Amino acid sequence: MTPAAGAIATLVCMPAPHTPGGTPTPGGHGDRSLVLGAMRVGLHVGFAALLAFGVALTVWGTPWTATTWAVLGMSGVLAAVYLAGTLAEKHHAATGRGPDPAPYAHWWLTTVTLLWAGLVLASGAFAWLAFPLFFLHLHLLRPRHAVAAVALLTLTVAASQWWHSGRLEPAMVVGPAVGAVFAVLMGTAYRVLYEDGEIQRRAVEELHSTRTELARSQHEAGALAERARLAGEIHDTVAQGLSSIVLLSRGTARALEAGDPEGAVERLRLVESSASDNLAEVRRFVRGLSSPLLDHVEPTQAGPETTGPLAPSLRRLCASTEQRSAASGRPLQCRFVLEGNPVPLPAAYEATLLRAAQASLANVAAHSQARSAVVSLAFLGEDVTLDVYDDGIGFAPARIGPRADGTGYGLPSLRERVAGLDGSLEVESAPGEGAVVAVRLPLAGGKEKA
Repeated sequence: MTPAAGAIATLVCMPAPHTPGGTPTPGGHGDRSLVLGAMRVGLHVGFAALLAFGVALTVWGTPWTATTWAVLGMSGVLAAVYLAGTLAEKHHAATGRGPDPAPYAHWWLTTVTLLWAGLVLASGAFAWLAFPLFFLHLHLLRPRHAVAAVALLTLTVAASQWWHSGRLEPAMVVGPAVGAVFAVLMGTAYRVLYEDGEIQRRAVEELHSTRTELARSQHEAGALAERARLAGEIHDTVAQGLSSIVLLSRGTARALEAGDPEGAVERLRLVESSASDNLAEVRRFVRGLSSPLLDHVEPTQAGPETTGPLAPSLRRLCASTEQRSAASGRPLQCRFVLEGNPVPLPAAYEATLLRAAQASLANVAAHSQARSAVVSLAFLGEDVTLDVYDDGIGFAPARIGPRADGTGYGLPSLRERVAGLDGSLEVESAPGEGAVVAVRLPLAGGKEKA
């Protein structure tokens, strides 16, 4: 066999292990898998072609003798063993079912090699099969053992040609030796390529796992944020509305006990109005829109200095708070003040400032025992501020937070809402000194958010 023939066989028979899935992956790993798969097919096709070539030469070149029949029998057994091993490996790699053929790989390789050795002893035409066997050994054995096996196969090919020809020529040794060296070099390059592909495959799997975990974490964070938002919205709408209805109902009961039916009727009308407003809030909340207090502002309700619905909405809020407080038996004067030159605000800003005023006035009416309250909306160049002041009994700001009875969520949820707009919320109070809730939002950021 010549060196050129050995090189051609080497190129045809390069193996490629199976990569599970076979799906192209980022970073070129999919293309590499396709190349390795094509090389693997080349190995199997080359082995089958060289085996068939050896059988054909043996049958056509010699008379039908016991040796011929022995060659045919061993060729059939070799083909069956080789095919069974490759199919078992491919099925397990592709489906993950069935016994793992890896523990039996060395026994399979030994059987294939011994059958080949028997064929080479019977006919020199099977010496070509040494080249796909080179790559099988290089792929399945450790490098040191594989090189030793390739050297032994090379000596077997040279000895076979010497045995069958009756003479020893340089080409009988040089050809297989060059083919063996070339196979070792190509096998080493292939192993590096395969290991690099495995590293990339594992990196892609880790990246996929990381992305899945990140998506799960983001989903959980989004769910928690949405729960916090819903809690704040429910507190600012349903809870405050029901609290107002409870206070008005108590005022109605006191009016009836005092023999004041007209006052009771007036309070019942306020109960109906409060319930209607609260129902509108809930429906709008369900649709995920802004407060209905910000909708459909009549021109006569807004002063000439206003450019949006927030200021008139705050005026109406002060008026309704004052009216309901009087009806509940706790008179409260509420005044609205507008400072600075108003500018258009994003819907998120208007909704947040309105919620801040609603929550603050609800706390004033329910807990402060104040006689008066002031809601101040100011445009200060780079910021818009909302201050709610009352002259009530005050409290310790350190006590702000959720309580065991389910109350106390208003200011914490409002602070989170304000922080989401890059703003700030401060509470100033002390026992006996009233309280101030101050909200500040940056106008520059607001314009960007709009």
